[in-house]
Amino acid sequence: MTDTLAVADGLVLTPAFDVVEADVLVDADAGTVIEVGPDLAAAADETLDAAGGLVIPGLVNAHCHAAMTLLRGYADDEPLDTWLREHVWPVEAALTPDDIRAGTELALVELIRSGVTAFADMYFAVEEVAAAVEAAGIRARLGHGVVTVGKDDEAARADLEESFAVAERLDGAADGRVRTAVMPHSLTTVADDLLAETADRARDADVPIHFHLNETPDEVAPIVDEHGVRPSAHADELGLLTDSTFVAHGVHTDPSEFDVLAERGTSVVHCPASNMKLASGMAPVQAMLDAGVPVALGTDGAASNNDLDLFDELRDAAMLGKLAADDAAAVDAETAFRMATAGGAEALGIDAGRIAAGANADLAVVDLDAPHLTPAHDLVSHLVYAVRGSDVRHTVCDGRVVMRDRDVLAFDEAAVRERAQEHAVALVARAEE
Repeated sequence: MTDTLAVADGLVLTPAFDVVEADVLVDADAGTVIEVGPDLAAAADETLDAAGGLVIPGLVNAHCHAAMTLLRGYADDEPLDTWLREHVWPVEAALTPDDIRAGTELALVELIRSGVTAFADMYFAVEEVAAAVEAAGIRARLGHGVVTVGKDDEAARADLEESFAVAERLDGAADGRVRTAVMPHSLTTVADDLLAETADRARDADVPIHFHLNETPDEVAPIVDEHGVRPSAHADELGLLTDSTFVAHGVHTDPSEFDVLAERGTSVVHCPASNMKLASGMAPVQAMLDAGVPVALGTDGAASNNDLDLFDELRDAAMLGKLAADDAAAVDAETAFRMATAGGAEALGIDAGRIAAGANADLAVVDLDAPHLTPAHDLVSHLVYAVRGSDVRHTVCDGRVVMRDRDVLAFDEAAVRERAQEHAVALVARAEE
């Protein structure tokens, strides 16, 4: 007998961005949407009350370093290179697997509470991340981040092998909710010969690749100086760009790079808050979209954001997109919301980001009963410019309720926060000894 869930008595955002009065009937066993329509609650085994709310596709955070919640507020107001080399990397060298588990659980509570049902994560001790994701009930595309700069040949090789081993070992974990990728950090932090090898082996193993691209001018100039081509062209020469590759940031891309990214079908994950905080620049999002580049949305880590609320990121993406294009019509509300849902799902290779029969039942219910959401002239506009993560009432992933009435079911939130605080304090103390 099929176990069914009805998200009932609310408004529903359709893939065409219409808002309709409807219920969403879900096959909780298969984790898919059965039907969207009126009066479906009577046919369900369980009902989730959406009255006074808007049912939306679950948000997709397509670039994150979840366990960096432990470094939230630790090293602020620094440019990227200084921030990484003088603050973040020294502390990360002191991380333990238990630290990463504690930081990831804190991140998962934050993500679920803001309606995120899938995320991509580049970090370390990935088994701990996967275990936390399994417990939480949401989806993730996970990978071990490879950095070879400053390492001898043996250590660099071991780092790359770990990324491939993790990708093989964990793919399909959590009943298929965990998928994997190989994740070299960037073109300037991993040696060219290992990047080329990564491309060849990933293609043979049918494993996606994720890396940072053109986050700052310092990631562009060395490539141009050494190879005489822009970084996207160099990545393409190495074989890294495919339709299953997704890259983070893309701040300093030019039209020639738009063309190669579009031709390869490589998604760019825009992280506006992190880019602003680190003064990395304004990504030319509308120009990329106009050129046919798939664009998704991510928060980056909480150390450079400083939160994982993707609704904050939606607003930032729309606002910054207008400034970058010098056009108030650029990155409009539908475009921004698509980046945070269907665009992210495309980048991560999952059938989500839309509420339709047959799609994954990854949903959130936004409570509309708030002064900052009144009046309701245009609810799509509200989703981008006015909704906050704290407005999310329920979150559903894979057909199962993971947050009901602001209560994240898998975790004791107070205990998660207390444990993360303890680990963060101890981590910084070890690193600064």
